[in-house]
Formats: sequence, structure tokens, C-alpha cells
Amino acid sequence: MQIKSFVFNPFYENTYVLLSEKGNCLIFDPGCYEDYEVEELKEYIHMNDLKVQAIINTHCHIDHVLGNDVLKQAYKVPLKIPKNEEEVFRSVPAYAPQWGMAGYRHAEVDEYLNEGEDLVLDEIVMKLIEVPGHSPGHLMFYIEDEKLMIGGDVLFRESIGRTDLPGGNHDDLLKNIQEKVYTLPEDVQVLPGHGPATTIGHEKQYNPFVKG
Repeated sequence: MQIKSFVFNPFYENTYVLLSEKGNCLIFDPGCYEDYEVEELKEYIHMNDLKVQAIINTHCHIDHVLGNDVLKQAYKVPLKIPKNEEEVFRSVPAYAPQWGMAGYRHAEVDEYLNEGEDLVLDEIVMKLIEVPGHSPGHLMFYIEDEKLMIGGDVLFRESIGRTDLPGGNHDDLLKNIQEKVYTLPEDVQVLPGHGPATTIGHEKQYNPFVKG
């Protein structure tokens, strides 16, 4: 298993490409908006001869879904989003121009993901953990064998996701981090939606918003 990260769009959003040993891959939270960002991601996939299997959103705020449609069309693959993010995703076209994203193209959802399910890519098994608070149906993708979490905007290095957007709830986020994230092993690495990676143990000790 390998994972490659990119930083895209004005929000400095982290997009991740998860690679299996067979050369298949999943694209998580494609934030590529400008043409050169799309080409950077495509070039990486082409140069490594990867076979894209699906596009996955941890949640559906605009900075994490900007590249959904262009990549879905390019690779003819399904788009999978958290079931409880459906309303959040549906609202993106209405506010995209206000955020300077007038060229946003909306994609059709092919599959909804739910907590308790596994997402499998060849030898890689990911547990889906729903952690509402930043957004209503936010999912984190936990690869237990690798002690790795694709975390979206739940937990950042010494910070947490903002809760002042529609559907956010500060108390819920803190509670869910304590009960669903901090209960994982301390050496689990968290790959967040913005900024550098961290670990559960580091955040339990140093995160000023929610201590372990």
C-alpha cells in the first residue's frame, strides 16, 4: 500500500491517492479546480500506470469536491459519498460562485457510504467511522492494518475542523472525537484534509481543543 498527497485550491486542501499493490487506486477528496491542478493529478496517475477505481469524499464541503466531476468523467468511475452528506453535497452548486468557484461542475453520486461498512481496495480494508460535527455525515477511513486514517476535516495537527458552517455542531464534534477517534491506538497516523499529518497520541496530549 502507498499513499500520495496533493495540495489543491485556494483552501490548501489535501487530496489523497491510495494505491494498492496491484496498481489500483482510489482518489479521496479531489480538490483540484484549476486546469493545472487537474493535470498534475492526472500526470501522476498516468506516470505510475494506475487504475482508478472510484472517487471518494470524506465529506462534501466545496473544497473537497471540486474535482469530482472532471475525474469521474476522465476515468469513468463511480463517485461515492457519505450518505448523511447528501444534502451538503446537493447545496454546493448554489454557493460555489460566492466562493469564487463559478466554474464548478457538479457530479452525480453513484453510491452512498455508511458507518459500519468496509471499503475495500484489493488488500486494503478501510473501516468507515462517522464523526459528525464539522459536517453532518463526515466519514473517516481507518486502515487498521496500517495504523492509518484518512481523516478529512475532523482532526488537524493541534486543531479541529471548524463548526460554524451549515450542519456543523461544536459540541458534537468534540464528543465524537473523544468517543470515536481518541479510542483508537495512539500510534495511528491521521492524514487530515488540511495541513500536516499527526497521530492520535500527539493530539490527545497537545490538541488545545480536545485533550485525551
